[in-house]
Amino acid sequence: MRRKLKFPDDVEFKYHKSRYEIKKQFLETCSPFRFKIRAIVVKKNAIYSNFLRKDTDSFFNYIVMQVLRNSRKSIKHAKLKFDKRGEKRIRDELRTYLSRQLDNKHKDIFTDLKFVDSRENVLIQLADMVAGCVASYHKGEDVELFKILSRRVDDIWEFK
Repeated sequence: MRRKLKFPDDVEFKYHKSRYEIKKQFLETCSPFRFKIRAIVVKKNAIYSNFLRKDTDSFFNYIVMQVLRNSRKSIKHAKLKFDKRGEKRIRDELRTYLSRQLDNKHKDIFTDLKFVDSRENVLIQLADMVAGCVASYHKGEDVELFKILSRRVDDIWEFK
């Protein structure tokens, strides 16, 4: 797709930085491939915990844990990849938190957890584009773009 658009190989696709036409073409290019969308939609005003409202890293860890915990046991032996953000200490906290909260030693939800540079990983870029599209759709925007992905949706959970 980058070559077709005459983009350099190092262009990173990000939903909120892309024009509508690029979003549409990206989603149309990816939608024939075999993948499932499992998402959690969080309305920030529905979060009652002051701690989670203020500590964005803890909030992120908690939401990721909820998605994995509530997968109806469909996520097993996963290789998790996250955008490399923040300090190493924060990344280590996520790894420890998920292992402990999910009882991963016994439940084997994930076998590997890595942090990668989103500029170099097309799957992280796909996740960003999908997450942006799902979020926009739940705000009443980009309905047509969401229709492109709708057959890939396995579960979208509205967190309350």
